[in-house]
Amino acid sequence: MKLRLGLIGLSQDWRSRHLPALRMLSERFEVVGVYNEVASLADNAAKEFDARRFDGFREMLSEDAIDAVMVLENGWYGTAPILAACEYGKAIYCGAEIEIAPEQAASLRNAVDRSGVAFMAEFPRRLAPASLRLKELIATRLGKPEILFCHHRLTAAGGKGSRSNQSSKQRMERVLVELIDWCAFIAGNSVRSVQATQHRGEQDAEPDYLALSLDLSAEGASCGSTIAQISCGTYIPHAWHEAANFRPPAALQVCCQNGLAFLDLPNSLIWFDEAGRHQESLESELSVGQQLLSQFHRAVTSLVRKTADLEDVFRGLNALQAGKESIRRGCGLKISD
Repeated sequence: MKLRLGLIGLSQDWRSRHLPALRMLSERFEVVGVYNEVASLADNAAKEFDARRFDGFREMLSEDAIDAVMVLENGWYGTAPILAACEYGKAIYCGAEIEIAPEQAASLRNAVDRSGVAFMAEFPRRLAPASLRLKELIATRLGKPEILFCHHRLTAAGGKGSRSNQSSKQRMERVLVELIDWCAFIAGNSVRSVQATQHRGEQDAEPDYLALSLDLSAEGASCGSTIAQISCGTYIPHAWHEAANFRPPAALQVCCQNGLAFLDLPNSLIWFDEAGRHQESLESELSVGQQLLSQFHRAVTSLVRKTADLEDVFRGLNALQAGKESIRRGCGLKISD
């Protein structure tokens, strides 16, 4: 079954991830409509697929010729296209750039539940070839994850040509939700408790560094705990390009019962066990974009409705909110489902 897609917004990864994946999977997807707040960008994208450019996202979603929508950019409209897609009964692919405020999460979840549509959140770190291979190794060679270290550096916002109107704090928080989900996915468990800290350059300045310590132990675990140390910062000024690229840490380091793994997205994995060092380059695997779109196609065409990703978004936001409350109180907090 070929799905007829409407595109809302064009992400920063449009040229590197979404466009190539849509071309490679042309037997499963047909882009028939495009809406973007910048008309010239919408025109260019529409020409790529011989699709129609729309002047409004509601006008596009009302079309019977569209089965599903990919919401890829966090524009002026916020989550309004997702709610409109629920209203018109269109399946939803929610891009990683879409910012869902914690106070919106519950109402959004209810709207998707009432509509009965399939919903998939874009978690690119989960479906990176290196992540999927690491999950295999955990199951077969490395054993249960015990400690995860995950740090992401962002340059300060406001550079020339920057498309983002988000503050440094908003950008960090969006990345942290993704990292929380990634670590929970690798560990195979939900967050049970969180303790957080932050750094501010000046008293009234926004934080330029946030760090979370998560308990990812299985409920009732009697064979040791699993913890994750996650951090994100915008402490490097935008003009310091050389410093930003100097010795970046591994995207994820995982200490397991039987070994150690260092993962860099999307395709690099180095792991160690009693036999020594093993280095894997997974360039021949399906790209992240193809993995994501293939999963979306299955979600829409399957008889089993997919909404679990929205629950995972909700859990990530809940953990981040608990982290911010932990900073305010100066202590760790347990998290309830």
